Amino acid sequence: MTLVNEPINRTQRIKKYCRFRKSGIKYVDYKDANFLLRFLNEQGKILPRRITGNSVKFQKKVAVAVKRARQLALLPYVTDSLK
Repeated sequence: MTLVNEPINRTQRIKKYCRFRKSGIKYVDYKDANFLLRFLNEQGKILPRRITGNSVKFQKKVAVAVKRARQLALLPYVTDSLK
C-alpha cells in the first residue's frame, strides 16, 4: 500500500478580513501604542492593506493614528528592530 502525496493547493488562500469591522471598533486610538504596533513592520513602516486586510476606511484611520503617535513620541519614526 503506497500513499500518494497530494499536491498542495497554492491557489486556496485564507480570506482576509477587516479586524475593525469584525470587532465593531469605530475609533482607532492613537494613544494605544501596543495596538498600533500590529500595523507596523520591523523598520517602523506602516503595513499596507493587502497585508493587514483592513478596509480603506480603517486603513486611513490607522495611518492617521500612527502619524499622531509618532509626533507625540509614542511610536518611533524609524528603528532597527521594533518587534
